[in-house]
This record gives sequence, structure tokens and C-alpha cells, in this order.
Amino acid sequence: MDLFSPIKIGNYTLKNRIFMAPMTRNRSVEDNVANDLMATYYGQRASAGLIITEGSQISTQGIGYPYTPGIHTDAQVQGWKKTTRSVHEKGGKIFLQLWHVGRISHSSFHDGELPVAPSAIKPSGEVYTLEGMKEFERPRALHLNEIKDIVKEYAKGARNAIEAGFDGVEIHGANGYLLDQFLRDGTNKREDEYGSSVENRSRFLFDVIKAVSAEIGSDKVGVRLSPSGTFNDMSDSDPQKHFAYICEKLNDFNLAYLHIIDALEGDRRHGANVVELGVLRDAYKGVLIANGGYTKERASKVIEDNRADAVSFASLFLANPDLPERFEMNASLNEADPDTFYTQGEKGYTDYPTMKNK
Repeated sequence: MDLFSPIKIGNYTLKNRIFMAPMTRNRSVEDNVANDLMATYYGQRASAGLIITEGSQISTQGIGYPYTPGIHTDAQVQGWKKTTRSVHEKGGKIFLQLWHVGRISHSSFHDGELPVAPSAIKPSGEVYTLEGMKEFERPRALHLNEIKDIVKEYAKGARNAIEAGFDGVEIHGANGYLLDQFLRDGTNKREDEYGSSVENRSRFLFDVIKAVSAEIGSDKVGVRLSPSGTFNDMSDSDPQKHFAYICEKLNDFNLAYLHIIDALEGDRRHGANVVELGVLRDAYKGVLIANGGYTKERASKVIEDNRADAVSFASLFLANPDLPERFEMNASLNEADPDTFYTQGEKGYTDYPTMKNK
């Protein structure tokens, strides 16, 4: 078993274990609708075993950045059909990532309404808005009935994704966004059924998984977590205990996969309580995808050691549309241009050369 071995997730048999990680790229300029340029971008990368799209908001309340795509309007569903068609025509598989940013937003995105969160705790730092960088605001805490409504929005987003032609969805429970905010005791100070204990802080995530699975089938559902993550001012007092519990409970759902972001250099620099991948591997018995600055060599090793079943790559796939082919031939790799990560247009997006086009 290696990076180039087929792998089964849900009812799909994928051609390799080299997955494309979700990456925000800010190219959906009009009404948060996925456009022709995005269809070209994802189609170029269809040799991935699985493509997981950039986060796509489940509602207008879920928006936290300019020019990010959604999956909650008819126009957005129609727009994404161009992408799924482009990927499928080239023999690829693609999941859409369901996203709600929670407190990592600004009132300028919401007609003056404050962002929402489990608790009214302001994140440190600034957020990028259409008017430039602005300091984060203190969010308002969600009411119980609002939490139930957001669960329904996740389910609707999943239904819309299948209508748009996606092979499945990934629930974004990582990187300091809404679901992650509920999971961590640094951001969740609630004293109701969604706070305090490990079990209660995990409840929202499990409610979403149940609702999405009921809508489209658990075999088409993946979950992404970042147990060691500090991005977006996140912390937890005992992440190993908490996330081992979550991973054990996820065994009950018969998911397509669990997608884990390893501790990154920045997390360690910011004093993360690191949860080793092996701890989560022991707890979760299904397909596990590892992510986090992997090279081909490190990815091969983690699969060889059976600590993961597949590896997702971000900037390497961004800069190398034909990454699996390059890995297989031990070819040189294009370098990613960070200056074009979040701009609009083709530059740094669809103009990275393949080996054939160099």
C-alpha cells in the first residue's frame, strides 16, 4: 500500500491516495457563485484521488471573507455544476466543504449584524473585508433555537451539494470556525446542553453530522478536524482527551472519512497542546486522511506506517495541477506564489504549468 494504491471511501473506489486539500482562493466574484474560472481550476486537478473544495458557506451568516463561494442559493448550485462537470469529465471525484465561519467574520458582511459564536468572546487579530483589514468584533452568543436552525442549514447545504453534482461533502470542523469554536473550551463558555463538558461541546458537531448523513447518506460525508490548531485564536485545555473522545464517537456514523490537520509549525510556535496523529488513529477505525505540510516522502511514510490511509496536499496541489503524475515520476515541482493565493483572476490560479505544458 502506497500513495498510488486505490482506496475506497464510502461506495467510491478512488484511483490514488493523493488528495487535494480544501483551500480558500477568493475567486467567486459575483454573488458568491462558483464561476467558469473555478471550474477550470478544479478540472485541471482531477487526477487527485479526491478533490475537496474550498469552504463554501451554508448561509449568508456563514460568510467571513470576500469572494468565497456559497451553497445556499439556486444560483450557487447552478454555478457549482460547472465545476463538478469539469472534474467528472476528466475522471475525478470531488467533495464540497460545508462552512460556517462563526465569529471569524465582521458586521460589514452582515448588514451591521454582529458575527455569531458559541460565546461572546472576541478573537484577537484582524479580518479581511471589502473595506480592507478590520479588527475582529466581539460576537454575540447563539441562542438554542438558532443552533437548531444552523444544523438544518448544514443539511440543506449537503442536499444542494448533491444537486450540484458533488460526490459528497466534508463538514468543516477545523481551523477556528463555528463548529471548532463549539468544540474548544477556549471559545465555548456555555452552560447549557452545548457547553461545559466534552460531551456537550461536541454535541453541535454530532447534530450536524446526523442531519447531513440523514440528508445524503453517511457514506458521502467526511469530517475535518484540527485538534492541535491555534489558527484564529483557538485553544483547548485538554485537546487529546477531547478529540480522542470525538474520534471514538465518529466510529458510530460510518463516515466516508475523517480528515485530520496535524500540528503545524505555527501551532507549535504558538504553544499548541499537540495531539499526535497516532492517538487519533488508535481512536478512529475508519478511513483517515492526514494533512499539514506533507512532502511526498513524509506522506509515503505515514501511509506505510499505517498512521493514515491517504494524505491531502494544499500548496503543492495549488502549484502543481498534475501533482500525482509528478510524484509518480519523481519530477520537479512548481513553487506556489503566495502573493496570488487570495487575488482574483487567472494569475497564480489556472496558469501553473503541467509537465506537458512546460
